[in-house]
Amino acid sequence: MKSKIEAIRNQFSKDIEDAKSAKDVEALKVKYLGKKGPVQDLMRGLKDVTDADRPHVGKWINDLKEDLMNACMRSLNELEQKEESERLSHENIDVTLPGRRHHLGRRHIVNQFMDEIVDIFIEMGFSIQEGPEIESDYYNFEALNFSKDHPARDMQDTFYITEDMLLRTHTTNLQVRLMETQKPPIRVLSPGRVYRNEEISARSHVFFHQVEAMYIDKGVTFGDLIATLESFLVKLFGAGIKSRFRPSYFPFVEPGLEVDIQCLLCRGKGCGICKHSGWLEVLGAGMIHPEVLRNGGIDPETYTGYAWGMGLERMILIKHRIKDIRILTQNDLRFLEQF
Repeated sequence: MKSKIEAIRNQFSKDIEDAKSAKDVEALKVKYLGKKGPVQDLMRGLKDVTDADRPHVGKWINDLKEDLMNACMRSLNELEQKEESERLSHENIDVTLPGRRHHLGRRHIVNQFMDEIVDIFIEMGFSIQEGPEIESDYYNFEALNFSKDHPARDMQDTFYITEDMLLRTHTTNLQVRLMETQKPPIRVLSPGRVYRNEEISARSHVFFHQVEAMYIDKGVTFGDLIATLESFLVKLFGAGIKSRFRPSYFPFVEPGLEVDIQCLLCRGKGCGICKHSGWLEVLGAGMIHPEVLRNGGIDPETYTGYAWGMGLERMILIKHRIKDIRILTQNDLRFLEQF
């Protein structure tokens, strides 16, 4: 048995010296150490060795196996180093060339604007909550005072997934969910993406981002809403901003209003962006409808609240004089790197 082991060792030494590549070494490893190789044959032959000799023979076979494996590893390392050295010797590196510039990543312009608004409301004592983008008809419409045949549903072009599930059309879908799980006072800002089945154009898209603020407590008044909005607009656009409030209708608030600011581009003189009116509509707001409070399990005789919502992309277009909303989602680095 020992002579057979030495014969295998000697033959392997000759074969490994003739190996010219890593592929040759791998082939030798399979040939000698594989399931059908001579080392495995030796292991199978142990059953024919006497009990007294079996420990010694087993050690010789294991030593052979280990020596062959180590020899393969050494040969692989030497061949890889040789190949790398040859490759480098044929490469010409011009050390005088400037290094490649690594561009730092940055947050998308929409996320930057969202963070700016979120920071303002955190300072004002609001917490941040995010709602589901796939929503039930109940929380998106019915609980917000949209009945099944309510004409206000025509204001929303909706992506329905099933008869009762849809892609939310506004972040207002979180209102009743919060009322069901939290007790007043509730002071929450809800940012997120919303979806409308509209024709894509320079001024509209099938998805965009909104922020929705809600405050519910005892004694919350319309004056509190106006004061909050005025403070928010000053923090967002600067102390010189001028605003005005107009009555409007939304099913989930009563009374409702819309807020305009003086056009940031023409400063009230009139231009194409503000349709020569000197004003830009920026958000809708109002006192939360008593029926919505009841749907959330809150007694409207004890508590009152206000809510308002604003689309982000529209304000970004105005603030940065961008003419096409579609460029915000095209991932064009030439555009995004400006922000």
